[in-house]
Amino acid sequence: MKAIWNGQIIAESNDTKVIENNHYFPADSIKEEFFKSSDTHTNCPWKGVASYYTINVEGKENQDAAWYYPKTSDLAKQIEGYVAFWKGVEVVE
Repeated sequence: MKAIWNGQIIAESNDTKVIENNHYFPADSIKEEFFKSSDTHTNCPWKGVASYYTINVEGKENQDAAWYYPKTSDLAKQIEGYVAFWKGVEVVE
């Protein structure tokens, strides 16, 4: 799977996990130069507290377009540390 934004592959992996129709990419599959930590956090009742990244490609910024769970509940351990995308990031095979 590939995550693409602003014409750039920002993550690529053959080992994504699909939860609630979102592909979660292993942390080591994202291209870190495009990711900046955000202060945004949200809570999922069954997964835990999510943290976010803002994506920056060629000077264009996509605020909080990626999220991950640094520490999940027991029910979501399979995606702990994995990164998912939204806000126009295209995820394709």
